[in-house]
Amino acid sequence: MSLSQRPKALLTDVFGTVVDWRSTVEKHLTLSASESLNSSTKSIPSAVRAAASEISWPAVAQLWRNSYYEFTRTYDPGARDKSSFKTVDQHHVEALHTILVDHGLDGLWTDEEVQKISMIWHFLDPWPDSSPGLAQLNGSFVTATLSNGNTSLLSDLARHGSLSYTHIVSAEDFGAYKPHPSVYLGAAKKLGVEPQECALIAAHLGDLKAARGCGYQTVYIERPQEESWSSDETAKAKQEGWVDMWIGLDEGNGGFLEVAKRFGLRN
Repeated sequence: MSLSQRPKALLTDVFGTVVDWRSTVEKHLTLSASESLNSSTKSIPSAVRAAASEISWPAVAQLWRNSYYEFTRTYDPGARDKSSFKTVDQHHVEALHTILVDHGLDGLWTDEEVQKISMIWHFLDPWPDSSPGLAQLNGSFVTATLSNGNTSLLSDLARHGSLSYTHIVSAEDFGAYKPHPSVYLGAAKKLGVEPQECALIAAHLGDLKAARGCGYQTVYIERPQEESWSSDETAKAKQEGWVDMWIGLDEGNGGFLEVAKRFGLRN
C-alpha cells in the first residue's frame, strides 16, 4: 500500500481521528450530572434522580455520538436551500434534549445548562500524537480539517488542542455532510488543488471510501473503538489494499506522528 503520488494537501477527519471525543464527553456528562444532583439550590424530581442514578453516562455519550452519525448520513442537501442548513451544533443540542426525555432525565438540567453542556464538542482533547504530528506535516503540506463539525466548532477544537492546521474546512462550507461528494470535491476546490492531489486522513473506512470515490488518496489511522465497520469488513479492506497508507493501532510512534514518519519527516 502506497500513495500513488505525493499529495499536496492533507485533509483530516476530526472527531475520533484527531480528537478523543469519547473520553472527553463521557467525563463531562458524568461531572455535569454529579454537579446537578449534588446542588443545594436545584429542585430535581425524585423520578429524575432515580433515573440519573441508574443511567450509564458512557452509554449516553455513545447514543449522542450515534445520533450525530444518523443526522449527518441522512441529511439531504437537495431537500433544502443552503440558507436553512442545520449545523452540528444545532443537532447536538436537540439530540441531547431527546436523549434526556427518552431516558426519564428531562429536568436534570435546565435548557440553558443543556445548551452549555452541548458545547463540550468544541473542547475535545486531542490524541497525544495529533498536535505534534500535525505540526510536522505542516512543514511539507497544506493541512486542513475536513469534518462535519461546523466552522466555529472546528476553530475552537484547533485552539483547544494546539492543532496547527493551515486551513479550517467544514462541511458547513458546502451545505452538505460527508459522505456527500460535494464536501470532498468542494474542499479540494477551496484549497485550489485537484482531488487526486489530496489525501484524506481518517479513522473511519466509510469516510475514506467516499473520499476515494471522489479521487482522493487515503490514509487510515486506527483509533480505539472508532471503526464502525465489522472486523471482517476491516480485514477485507486492508487485504484489498485500496487504503493507500494504513497506520495500525500500536504501530510506530502512532497516529499522525507515524504518518509524518511515513512521509519521510523527522520525528
